[in-house]
Formats: sequence, structure tokens, C-alpha cells
Amino acid sequence: MSKARTLPSLNRFLGIRKLIVRSKWWIYCRVWQMDIHPTANFSLSARFDKTFPRGVHVGERSYVAFDAAILTHDMTRGLYLHTRIGRHCFIGARSIILPGIQIGDGSIVGSGSVVTKDVPPRSVVAGNPARIIRSDVEVGPYGRFPSANATGNALWEAEEVRVREARAAAATGASSSS
Repeated sequence: MSKARTLPSLNRFLGIRKLIVRSKWWIYCRVWQMDIHPTANFSLSARFDKTFPRGVHVGERSYVAFDAAILTHDMTRGLYLHTRIGRHCFIGARSIILPGIQIGDGSIVGSGSVVTKDVPPRSVVAGNPARIIRSDVEVGPYGRFPSANATGNALWEAEEVRVREARAAAATGASSSS
């Protein structure tokens, strides 16, 4: 009987990732003079507009996911506008926030959305162009739903049960073959 192999965890690299993100935050805020709150977090591939960097504003405990683009300029119309993301927001992967848009506190932008109009506080928007699909939502830090922790805990518990059962089956298989 073959032994069950598990993949090594990438969690051992979290410290390095945090260091890189913190370094990028420092460069964005000190060199480019963007307004990104120290508790905000972003993917290493998130793109903040450097043509008008002072127009980038990200509130506390907000998250910008991978390949999302926060724009502050439109060269075709000669616009240089402030783009604001409120507190406790989540900007989904590969979303585009156009120049001059304000994302209200506690809002979520779905993956792949193109936000062309302001988003009211406590809303969920998605699509191209982004439309409100839910209002008056309750979110915690980084735009996480309160039930997200319960879901994560349930997944971890199910995984632990699966591992225990696999070990028990391996132990009984090993003892019966002796």
C-alpha cells in the first residue's frame, strides 16, 4: 500500500511575502506618495497607477487582490483624478477601478469587474460595467464576510478528519500485513 503524500505548505514563505509587501508599501507611500493605509494589504501583482500616484487612496484594512488595477488617469481625456477605496473593502482579482471612482466603506468588488461609477458603502458590485448586486452587507476587516471564518474552520476540521482516517487506515493496513 502506498503512503499518502501531502504537499509542503507554502505558509513558511508568509514572512518573506509580508516583508516584500511592506517594502512595496513603503515605496508606494514614501517614494510615489500614494495614500495607502499601513493596515491595507495587497497582492504582489496588484497595480497602482503611477502616472498620478498622489491620486491613489486605500483605506484601512482593505485588500486589493492579484492583477487588480487602480487607475488615477485617463490619457485620452487628459484626466488626473483621485481614486478612493474606503475602509474594510475587498477589490477582487483582475478588477479595474477607473479614475475618480470612490468605493464606499465595507464594499466588495467582484473579480474581473470594471468599476465605472461610485460604489455606495456596504455594497457588493460585479460585472462589466460593475452593477450593485447586494446592498447593506456586513463585512469585517479586508472585506471578509463574518461567515468566512466559520467556513474556513469547517474546511480545516474536515481536512483533519480526513487525515486522521487515512492514518488510521494506514495503521490498520500496516498491522494486518505484519
